[in-house]
Amino acid sequence: MSFLDLPGRFDEFADARRQGFLKVKQIKEKGGKVAGIFCTFTPTEILDAAGLYTVGLCGMSEETIIDAEADLPRNLCPLIKSSYGFALTEKCPYTYFSDIIIGETTCDGKKKMYELLGEFKDTYIMQLPQGIDREYTLGMWEKELHLLIKELEKRFGVEITDEKLKKAVLKRNLQRSLYNELFELGKLDPPPLKGFDMYKVIEGSGFSFDLEENCSKLRELIDNTKEAYQRGNRPVSKDSKRILVTGCPIGGVLDKVVNTIESSGGVVVCFENCGGVKPVRHLVDEGAQDIVKAIAERYLKIGCSVMSPNIQRMQMLPELLKEFRVDGVMEIVLQACHTYSVEKREIKKIVNGAGLPYMAIETDYSKSDIGQIKTRISAFLEMEPLE
Repeated sequence: MSFLDLPGRFDEFADARRQGFLKVKQIKEKGGKVAGIFCTFTPTEILDAAGLYTVGLCGMSEETIIDAEADLPRNLCPLIKSSYGFALTEKCPYTYFSDIIIGETTCDGKKKMYELLGEFKDTYIMQLPQGIDREYTLGMWEKELHLLIKELEKRFGVEITDEKLKKAVLKRNLQRSLYNELFELGKLDPPPLKGFDMYKVIEGSGFSFDLEENCSKLRELIDNTKEAYQRGNRPVSKDSKRILVTGCPIGGVLDKVVNTIESSGGVVVCFENCGGVKPVRHLVDEGAQDIVKAIAERYLKIGCSVMSPNIQRMQMLPELLKEFRVDGVMEIVLQACHTYSVEKREIKKIVNGAGLPYMAIETDYSKSDIGQIKTRISAFLEMEPLE
């Protein structure tokens, strides 16, 4: 089987996955190189400057978890098992055609999964420092970025110059600014679109290979949404409870949690997680003399729960509660995600301290707890502000 052939089980795939295969296959046939990523800590500006097509990899379905459990423990985060399973079974077009996968040492489960993934996919692991209060942290992460630059230059025969990095920074900053503008629509009362629809836009952008086209579509969507809102289009009731969703990445549970919130009298006005405000709130300093250092600084401002102490998240959450005029906070914790699970205590203190109700839902990618989740969410939306 040549590298550009499709797996034998290709005809079994859903049409959307079929289109994904064809799109990335066309890039490969034209000589393009693809970098697959999992995490918002991956410095995409460096991949862009190397001339690589960057794409987020599959990991939001229970479909391949049973396959992953042949190598991974059952009591592991569903996101990790799903990601590994899609790679193992060749059911993710983006993983299948990736020339390199960039991993990062965030949680223990992911970094050990990358070791297994590296046995059948070319995987490069970045060592992410997790104590941002240390003086050496920035320097350590900056060195990791330089190591990545050298590795990409060697593997792909390219030169990653400061000029290329600065051009990449301008494009990524534009995309992040547009994401922020889209998220800020949630500040309107009532918001001009449901949180589920907003998240699907961002989710789809992670699988886009053309950054300029993606930015153009985001600009058009934002402008059209604002215009429709000004004309009186109000798809969300003004009486809907304004909910902020925080915690783990939610792609695999978006339907059963966010859709349930919005069909039960609530609306998600803000996502404070890996697919939401958290990774795009800060931009790279475009005027910095040392562009690699500036890139490193920006990524260390992401308030992930793997950071200890997680200063950025604890500072940002109270700001978001005020900015989005939130009525309540729902935290989603994927089973066996220990870092977010432990942080629940501090998040609840912050939310309750602001006079708002808080609820945590621990779940996985299965459908077995849908009934229980619906009952809990309905009860939560009936809660009044705390005294």
